[in-house]
Amino acid sequence: MTMTPRLARLSFYVPAVLYLAVFFGYPLVANVVMSFQDYTVTSFYDGGAPFNGLDNYAAVLGDELFSTTLWNTLVFTVASLAFQFAIGLGLALFFRRHFPLAGVLRALLLLPWLLPLLVSGTVFRWLLDQDYGVLNHVLLNLRLIDDPVPWLVSPDHAMAAVVIANVWIGIPFNMVILYGGLTSIPPGLYEAAALDGAGAWQRFRHITWPLLRPVTSVVLMLGLVYTVKAFDVVMVLTQAGPADATQLLSTWSYQLSFTQLHFGQGAAVGNVLIVIAMLFALVYLRAVRREQAGR
Repeated sequence: MTMTPRLARLSFYVPAVLYLAVFFGYPLVANVVMSFQDYTVTSFYDGGAPFNGLDNYAAVLGDELFSTTLWNTLVFTVASLAFQFAIGLGLALFFRRHFPLAGVLRALLLLPWLLPLLVSGTVFRWLLDQDYGVLNHVLLNLRLIDDPVPWLVSPDHAMAAVVIANVWIGIPFNMVILYGGLTSIPPGLYEAAALDGAGAWQRFRHITWPLLRPVTSVVLMLGLVYTVKAFDVVMVLTQAGPADATQLLSTWSYQLSFTQLHFGQGAAVGNVLIVIAMLFALVYLRAVRREQAGR
């Protein structure tokens, strides 16, 4: 029996669909179900996890820590995205110019993105150490500070420390994608604008930025997905402390599940994080579509 062309084409989708169903669909559904159950350690052995309705969500939303983690997640995400994008765009514009060893420098700047997050977090834990850290040593020698800054153990500085580390990790991704978008812009547009007397800022505003917007949308969307679920760097640097100063929704979900063993509440926080990420994505995509439709 021969396979019809349509059925043959559809069969190529089967591996991808199965992969998504097993490794993405099933964990997501299981997490949603767990958030409505009183899931304990014994549930792993006897399978008993009684349904408790919205009790897990009520406990999470009624916790004083919820507003703190929500605010911390917002600050961490917005600050990371803003600095990653701005610095990545600046580097992409810089590397548009041809100069010796440009390719080597671009390759070296990819290292933060290629390193495991645990390694990056460990490096920054050393750099930002209050007593032996390189950053405090440099600032003291330059006489910019009088006493070492407690980057990782002070509630006033810990969020800045984790944002700095996360920005350093995310810059190469933004630079590479934006550089690819810049290379697709025809050089003739800049030459014509220069002949018309347009300066560097005018060329960026009227040529580079409008033509780079589709790539910008992709970079910010992917950056949002990567940043809102950040976990490794925060846990390595501060363990979500001190005094919950760097507690994010992702780290709180982990602590509820694997430290306090409240698996249902941890699943509920995870679902809240997913919903927030989806809302951010939908609002941003709608704004981009409205802008494109208005052209």
